[in-house]
Amino acid sequence: MATTVPDTAEVELAIGGMTCASCAARIEKKLNRMDGVTATVNYATEKAKVSYTGDVSVPDLIATVEATGYTAREPEPVRAEPASGPGGPGDPDAAGEADELRPLRQRLVTAVVLAVPVIATAMVPALQFEYWQWLSLTLAAPVVTYAAWPFHRAAFTNARHGAATMDTLISVGTSAAFLWSLWALFFGTAGTPGMTHPFELTIARSDGAGNIYLEAAAGVTAFILAGRYFEARSKRKAGAALRALLELGAKDVTVLRDGREERIAVGELKAGDRFLVRPGEKIATDGTVVEGASAVDASMLTGESVPVEVGVGDAVTGATVNAGGRLVVEATRVGADTQLARMAKLVEDAQNGKAAAQRLADKISAVFVPVVIALALGTLGFWLGNGAGLTAAFTAAVAVLIIACPCALGLATPTALMVGTGRGAQLGILIKGPEVLESTRRVDTVVLDKTGTVTTGRMTLLAVHTTEGTDEDEVLRLAGALEHASEHPIARAVAAGAEERVGTLPAPEDFANVPGLGVQGVVEGHAVLVGRTKLLAEWAMDLPNGLARAKTEAEAAGRTAIAVAWDGEARAVLEVADAVKDTSAEAVTRLRALGLTPILLTGDNKAVAEAVAAEVGIDEVIAEVMPQDKVDVVRRLQDEGRSVAMIGDGVNDAAALARADLGLAMGTGTDAAIEAGDLTLVRGDLRAAADAIRLARKTLGTIRSNLFWAFAYNVAALPLAAAGLLNPMIAGAAMAFSSVFVVGNSLRLRGFKAAN
Repeated sequence: MATTVPDTAEVELAIGGMTCASCAARIEKKLNRMDGVTATVNYATEKAKVSYTGDVSVPDLIATVEATGYTAREPEPVRAEPASGPGGPGDPDAAGEADELRPLRQRLVTAVVLAVPVIATAMVPALQFEYWQWLSLTLAAPVVTYAAWPFHRAAFTNARHGAATMDTLISVGTSAAFLWSLWALFFGTAGTPGMTHPFELTIARSDGAGNIYLEAAAGVTAFILAGRYFEARSKRKAGAALRALLELGAKDVTVLRDGREERIAVGELKAGDRFLVRPGEKIATDGTVVEGASAVDASMLTGESVPVEVGVGDAVTGATVNAGGRLVVEATRVGADTQLARMAKLVEDAQNGKAAAQRLADKISAVFVPVVIALALGTLGFWLGNGAGLTAAFTAAVAVLIIACPCALGLATPTALMVGTGRGAQLGILIKGPEVLESTRRVDTVVLDKTGTVTTGRMTLLAVHTTEGTDEDEVLRLAGALEHASEHPIARAVAAGAEERVGTLPAPEDFANVPGLGVQGVVEGHAVLVGRTKLLAEWAMDLPNGLARAKTEAEAAGRTAIAVAWDGEARAVLEVADAVKDTSAEAVTRLRALGLTPILLTGDNKAVAEAVAAEVGIDEVIAEVMPQDKVDVVRRLQDEGRSVAMIGDGVNDAAALARADLGLAMGTGTDAAIEAGDLTLVRGDLRAAADAIRLARKTLGTIRSNLFWAFAYNVAALPLAAAGLLNPMIAGAAMAFSSVFVVGNSLRLRGFKAAN
């Protein structure tokens, strides 16, 4: 009897309530313990990708996540809304992000407004009026309860599962400071009218009955909330890349029904429908041309720099642009089956497959928190055992907890990130979030897209070859005049190059487009032909040896060769290609200097790719690849043990940018690429890629040194606290000094300069 293998299904769950990377690891562990379940949880995208057998249901998976202390739901499918673009008033994801940030922003504002006067009165004796301590209690209470509630909730969840993170440290420290202050105010001497905290930096043992730590509790909460808020704002949303991809598609389409034209939404289009595509319009969906001929610009999907000539029977792809004549297309794939929708899925899969960045502070906290709590308990036991009395023993134990909660830690990452990203913005470099920085340190291979990244992304007239006795300016004037009347991208390149060199072009007296071959007409009384040699052959004209050789050499270098003839004689060959940016060769040199191995990856043909690679100094070339193949190439390099950075600008690069360890998107490219990347180079200058990696590495170094000093001050003060020698002013001064040091260290990033 055959054994039945249970069917495997996949689901993606939106996870809520995660506060650090260890939360994601905990959920992943719980899900993977279920029979027949394989799960990957990504903290950055707040999603879990789960494969499960038929014995397990989605409600079972959700129940497991909720039992772990978090929320889970199946996310709504991402749709492009015709009525409003991404981030617009009708965009559900933008509204969801705003809703997510609103409670955090409210808590932050509450904490800052109330904590500032508490800190000021505690640190400035002149502000300590008769009942100042009771006002401090009134102001600090909402900060420690309402504003700090996310930390307390997360600490409780962590405690239930035997874990400790930064949230545990913050919750324990602020709670200890607040509860001790309550005891001192109601049962000690701190509530006495006229009580002051003198500004004394002396080391002396105290019984703690007259000490309050409200400024520490309120200040730490405000600082850490500020860090969390700015981090939440910068966290990349996977849905943004998908919306940008789907927005590229056409919103409505002209269908042909019963011999008449009807305008409908693309969502209503069915396979088998015939629709009209006019020049300049986007092709609504994947299909086959049934009438007409044109050139289709598919560069954003394939990377092919030269527009593709299509005619009856040829397949066309949705979201590509009709650059020439009128087409009638029969829809073959619609909705989720189209190439654009499949690319959106590729981006989503690549992002969800990316390892979540483990925050350094959480790594340290996993060890530091249990040690501090054990030290506090040890201090309490030691002083009780030595007969110091309950009050003195509790004072020392609580001092350990208070000094172990470093407010500088809350500033360590956000201040360096804000200064680093601010300086980057001035230099045309946008860094998306802290998880990006770890990637820049590790990358050893940089994969560069060709079209729009290494090259300009637009066709340019590069050279003119003429027969003996033919004037170059006359060639450009006659050919340019004729091409000016055409809408073909190559024709526009010739016309633009001609105008640049010879000025105003004459108007043709007669003009005709020859589909797939070129153009012909009359200019200044001359019968002119511009196009393929096949067009000239139809008029019984051949290229002379010199021009034939120039054409062969141009095509060998990956350029498009255009023949020009008039009055029955072939006169010239024009070379048109996607020109290499002036700065690309220098950029590749700088990337090599950072220890990176460059690889050129493109959907264009091999001859073109190798010619461009040779010009800029790249040795390894991978050409003629489709978008899904780009993802496979990045994955293969990663499987070889390389850490891969990807630089690109097109829709065809979005999935690879998301898959790479570090994605750098050219700001002059598509929204889909920009959203999928980790760093955006606003100017579109490839040299900025090297600057971006240097700045990100320097920012990461600053964050690491900030974290070291934030902990070092506290670790150094722990023995004093355990010895019962730490008074509130020393604790406050240590916190203030460590915070000032961290901010000052971060501000050094403002001096970062781009390489000349």
